[in-house]
Amino acid sequence: MRLLVWGTAVLAYVCSVIGRSALAATGPVAAERFEVSAGVLSLLAVLSLGVYAALQIPAGVLVDRFGPKLLISGGAVLVTVGQALLALAPTFPVAVLGRVLAGAGDAVMFVSVLRLVPTWFAPRRVPLVNQLSGILGQLGQAVSAIPLAGLVVASGWTAAYLVAAGASGIVAVVAALVIRPGPIGSATEGGGARLREVIATPGARLGFWCHFAAPFSANVFGLLWGYPFLTTEGVPVGLARVLVSGVVVVTMVFGPLFGLLSGRFPHRRVELVGASVVAQTVAWAVVLAWPGPAPVAVLVVLVIVLASGGSASLVAFDVARSSVSSAAIGRASGLTNVGGFVSGLAVVALVGVLLDLQGAGSPDSWTVDVFRVAMAVHVPVLLIGLGGMWWSRRRVRVPDGGSGRLRESAVAHH
Repeated sequence: MRLLVWGTAVLAYVCSVIGRSALAATGPVAAERFEVSAGVLSLLAVLSLGVYAALQIPAGVLVDRFGPKLLISGGAVLVTVGQALLALAPTFPVAVLGRVLAGAGDAVMFVSVLRLVPTWFAPRRVPLVNQLSGILGQLGQAVSAIPLAGLVVASGWTAAYLVAAGASGIVAVVAALVIRPGPIGSATEGGGARLREVIATPGARLGFWCHFAAPFSANVFGLLWGYPFLTTEGVPVGLARVLVSGVVVVTMVFGPLFGLLSGRFPHRRVELVGASVVAQTVAWAVVLAWPGPAPVAVLVVLVIVLASGGSASLVAFDVARSSVSSAAIGRASGLTNVGGFVSGLAVVALVGVLLDLQGAGSPDSWTVDVFRVAMAVHVPVLLIGLGGMWWSRRRVRVPDGGSGRLRESAVAHH
């Protein structure tokens, strides 16, 4: 039964990721259909991420109050309506509304899955199941890039997006019938701690900073700036595309490993995240300081190291979850998830600003030196994240009995 419940929740998450990434896969067709520029279309993509980030904490509050069943099925309904509006939109503003609704439905999904998993799986298995949930959810990006984009070409925009809407609608019905809290704890316990109490919890803040630091470089790389950066480094176009998509593939390889380590060594979770963040900082420093274009082998290492951040970011949810009562997991997860989106959106914007400030606002003016100056913003943001982790970690460490070693006091709750 637990695999059926979990599988249904993950399937709903896959449909929401399809809604999130569909526009990126069908962007040229969308620009032609709605007669907008590429710049306006990119703003629409950022708007969707902004909606997602803004709703993370409200989503956490709602899932703690009403439970994952209502949030997952309701979120799937929002994705359905959003995809249908996008399919039938006669004007660009209607398409924007569709994207906002799809983004709102997407926003509640992952925190709801994280809220559901501990009620069905033993605590030691939860980190691995969370990693698998994140990995399987990203299959939605592959569905958008290949089957959905192919369906748009073969059958047209309206038919393709109505198919996507129909799939989400079916999943919404199945989720309403199948999803239920498991025997390990309760999905809701009267709403749990108030939001400000969760924010005041040092372990929850530690989860925020772990998520702030770990995934943003990989997200920035895959979302917008990785491909042009690699091409300015002299990487051939085909290989550059492979390396950018390879971030997702390598993350899938790292995921089970990080999940097993997080479950096996719960008192070392922060060190696990910190190792990824430090490695990313060093990798960026090596590439940015390389005299002339960096060798392809060095850039491949950079991609692999950045990909570790995606898996490390899911460990951040284990850190936050272990610091609060079971009734406040949604709030803690929402707070944690905000971290990576704040840093990611900030760096996406800062890279563009730094390019503009150097007079390199268009692709024909991008060079190795110009792009390295812009991408160097990754390093201070990584260091800020490490500083936040160090500051928060100090607040949650206490002596471990008489051994003289230190442990995370928050982890002891579970």
